[in-house]
Amino acid sequence: MRAHVALAVKDLEASLAFYERLFQQAPTKRRPGYAKFEVLEPPLNLTLNEAADARAPGSCAHFGIQVKSTDAVVEAHGRMRAAGFATMSEEGVTCCFAVQDKIWVVDPDGHRWEVFVVLDADTEVHSLPPKTAGERLPANAPEEPAAEVAAERSPCCG
Repeated sequence: MRAHVALAVKDLEASLAFYERLFQQAPTKRRPGYAKFEVLEPPLNLTLNEAADARAPGSCAHFGIQVKSTDAVVEAHGRMRAAGFATMSEEGVTCCFAVQDKIWVVDPDGHRWEVFVVLDADTEVHSLPPKTAGERLPANAPEEPAAEVAAERSPCCG
């Protein structure tokens, strides 16, 4: 089983640069105005469809990739920053009744992605600010710093 997500993007080349870094692979199919990633881990069929009027939809809070360790979160953070993408890190954040370490990164069209590891899968509290928060996200992302997002929004990762 593999989930499928189709995203409308304004600039296919900019989006390819982002997703090649995020998934650490080239697209499995390229056509004019179209690219497809068949990602093995996590199992995902992601298609990018170039559209002049593309914008991140307001009803989609974000996308996420759950990894197995904080080291994997740190590696993703370094990889995305090295590629020139702004990131924001949160360590020890309680979100969705679980303690997590995570980073946030935004694609060229404003789609928010988190890479996270669950440290404690069952807490009594829905959300608490992170113990430490890193850099703010770029202009096409939410305006609040991570701690304010976690404390003021429900769900915390919305």
